[in-house]
Parts: sequence; C-alpha cells; structure tokens
Amino acid sequence: MGFFSFFGTGSVKKALRQGAVIIDVRSASEYDRGRIPGSINIPVDRIAANAERIKHMKRPVVCCCASGHRSGIATTTLKQAGINEVYNGGSWEKVLHLLQSI
Repeated sequence: MGFFSFFGTGSVKKALRQGAVIIDVRSASEYDRGRIPGSINIPVDRIAANAERIKHMKRPVVCCCASGHRSGIATTTLKQAGINEVYNGGSWEKVLHLLQSI
C-alpha cells in the first residue's frame, strides 16, 4: 500500500457509491496488465490536457495508480483545473477492493 492510500478512504468510498468515474493514471502498458473494469486510462502526463473532458463528465472523480503517488499528482492537477470532487484513491487494487465492498 502506498503512502497516500491511508488518507481519505471514507471520501473515496462515498464517491464510489455516488458513481464516481475512476481514472487510472498509470501508463497504458501498466493498465493493460491489470485494471478496474469500467475505469478510464489517462496517464498522469495527459491529465491536464484532459481536464475539461473530465470536468464535463459531471461526476465525482477517483484517481488511482500503482501506489498513490501519480494519482496524488493527478488529483492536485484536476483540483487546480476547477474540479472539486476529485479524490486520490491510491493504488488501483485498493480502489478495486473498495468497489467490491460497497
């Protein structure tokens, strides 16, 4: 479990219950090796370029990656772009586990 995975579990779970869009910010090759069904892959270096598209989804956003570091960067980037309901889910496996528990 990554450093960021200990923070905000309750908020992440609430967002998932509300139908959050899950954005996996790992590379395409990492995503291809394992992912959350229904998640969207937007590598962290492409998040800023996709912020408007994400904003127009009008749903809470949960970012995930391998450990929580890149999803933390993506969360900050999206908040700076004006998306208020965005959460760092930590590792994709943790988010998958949370999804399975709701």
